[in-house]
Amino acid sequence: MKSRRILESFAARFIILGLNFGLLIFTTNFWGTEGKGTISLVIADLAIIGFFSNIFTGSSVSYYSSKFQAEQVVARAYIWSLISGVIFPVLLSWLHPMDHFAYLIGLSVSFSLLTTNFNLFIGRQQIGMFNLFSVLQQAIHLAVMLALIYIFNVRSVEVYFVALIVCYIILYVASSVLLLRGFKIFNITWSKNIFRNLFDYGWKSQLSAFLQFLNNRASFYFLEYFRGISSVGIFSVGVAFSEAIWTVSKSLSVILYSDLVAKDGSADAIIKTKISLRVSFMVSLLFLIIILLIPAEWYAAILGADFVQTKIIILLLAPGILAIAVSNIVGHYFAGINSLRILNIKSVIGLIFTLVTSWLVIPKWGLLGACVVTTLSYLLSSMVLFYRFYEITEFRMSDFILSKSELTVLITKIRGKAS
Repeated sequence: MKSRRILESFAARFIILGLNFGLLIFTTNFWGTEGKGTISLVIADLAIIGFFSNIFTGSSVSYYSSKFQAEQVVARAYIWSLISGVIFPVLLSWLHPMDHFAYLIGLSVSFSLLTTNFNLFIGRQQIGMFNLFSVLQQAIHLAVMLALIYIFNVRSVEVYFVALIVCYIILYVASSVLLLRGFKIFNITWSKNIFRNLFDYGWKSQLSAFLQFLNNRASFYFLEYFRGISSVGIFSVGVAFSEAIWTVSKSLSVILYSDLVAKDGSADAIIKTKISLRVSFMVSLLFLIIILLIPAEWYAAILGADFVQTKIIILLLAPGILAIAVSNIVGHYFAGINSLRILNIKSVIGLIFTLVTSWLVIPKWGLLGACVVTTLSYLLSSMVLFYRFYEITEFRMSDFILSKSELTVLITKIRGKAS
C-alpha cells in the first residue's frame, strides 16, 4: 500500500467532506427541516435500490475485472443497470408512497452506470482517477444545483435531484471515455460461468452492505412514522456530521480492498489491515474530538435554529461512529479475501437489534432514542467483526495505537506532500 495513494485519498476525501458540508449547510438553510427530510428519504431509497443494482455493478466489478476480460464484466453491469434502475424503484413504490418517483428512476439508472465505472477504476487500481471523479461528483452536483437556482430561478426541492442526475450523466460519459478505450465489443460472450461468479460474489457482498445500510438508516423510517419528516431532517444532519468521521476509514478501505483483490490475498494482508486500523482509529478519534468541541450554538447559527439539537445527536452517536470507523477496515479485509459470511452475520445481528429496539424506544424518546439505538447497534455489529478478526490473528492493544516510528513516517509524508 503506497503512502502516496493514501495521502491522495485522504486529500480527496477531505475535499469531498468540505463540499458535502457546503451542500448540507445550503440545503438546510434553503429548504429547512422538511426539505432536508425529503432529500434524506429519497437518497435513502436510492441507496436501497443501489444495493440491488450493485450485485453486478458494485464490488463484483472490482473483484472480477482483473480475473475475466473487462468487456465481459462491464457489459453485464451496464445491462443490469438499466434493468434494475427501472424495476426496483417500481417495487419500492409499492412498499411506501413516493412523491418523486420519476426522479428516483433517473437517479437509479444513472447512478448504477456511474457506479460500474467507479468500481472498474478500483479493480484496475486506478485510485487516482477514482478519487478525482469522486471529488467531481460532489463539485458538479453543487455547481449544477446552484446554477438551476440562481440562473434559472428554479427553487423547489426537486432541483437537488435534477442536479444530481445531470451530474451522474456527465461523469458517466467522461469516465466511459477513459475506461472503455480499447474495449472490443466482439469479445463479449454470454458465458454462464461469468454470470454465476459475478452473481455469487455480488449478492453476498451486497447482502452484507444492504443489511448494514438498513441498520444505519432504519431510524430514519421509524422517525418519519412516529415523529414526522422534520425529525428525519434534524436527525440526518447530526448523522451527516458524525459520519464525516468515516472519511479516514473509507480512504484506507478502498486502497486496502484494491490491493487485496488485485493480488488474490497477499501474505502481508493482515499487517496492512492492522496498519490501516491504527491510522483509522487515531485520526478518527482526533476528528471526533474536534467536532465535539464545537459549541452547540454554532450548529444553530450555521444550519438554522431548527438544528439546535445537532450537538447532542453527535455526542450520543460518537461511540458507535468511532467503532464503525475502525471496523470498516476489518470488513474490507474480509471482502478482499472473499470471506463474506462474517459480514452478513454482523449485519444481521445489528439490524435485528435496531428493528426491535427502534420500535420500542423511538416512540417514547424520539430523536434521542434514535441516537441511542443507532450507537448500540454500531457497537454490537463492530464487536462481532472484531471478534472474528482476532480469532485468526493475535490481538494487541497496540493494534489501535500508532507507534512513534509510524507517527513520524506519517507526519513526514504529510509534510512532504504539502510542500
